[in-house]
Amino acid sequence: MITRFWAECAMALTTMIFGLGIVWGALDFGIGWDSSGPQPGAFPFYTGMLVALASLGTIVVTTARRFAGNDLLGEIFLDAERARRVASFILPVIGFVVLSATLGMYVATVLYLVFTMRFQGGYGWLPTLATGFGAALAFYFALEKFFQIGLLKGPLERFLGF
Repeated sequence: MITRFWAECAMALTTMIFGLGIVWGALDFGIGWDSSGPQPGAFPFYTGMLVALASLGTIVVTTARRFAGNDLLGEIFLDAERARRVASFILPVIGFVVLSATLGMYVATVLYLVFTMRFQGGYGWLPTLATGFGAALAFYFALEKFFQIGLLKGPLERFLGF
């Protein structure tokens, strides 16, 4: 069981680490000014600093509100039922990412949509399959043919000549 206080602090810490990572990476490109204007790392540096400082502010305000006796921070944020609902969303997304890397984007798109529509949404087989294959075809024609952006290809796409 996770309270709202711990959830807010964990998320703020995560975004702070993300912001500091951007700051660290921006230092490699220079953050000052040269003869042509700001160096390439200036904008990412200041953006990362803003994210990190805002995250630190969130931690300070959340901690101050907790010590002030704010009852909302003590309420349950994540219990077993909510964790199951989150897992029912995030696990298929993780599966989609893994399948995209191994089988290609188009096969992964079809499998993801079929799984979520049929088994989570309770749709019938005809609309599920039509949506899955229709989305994959729409992505293929829109991205590969029209915009000429190649997506990850797996063994089936290569076999079919996509």
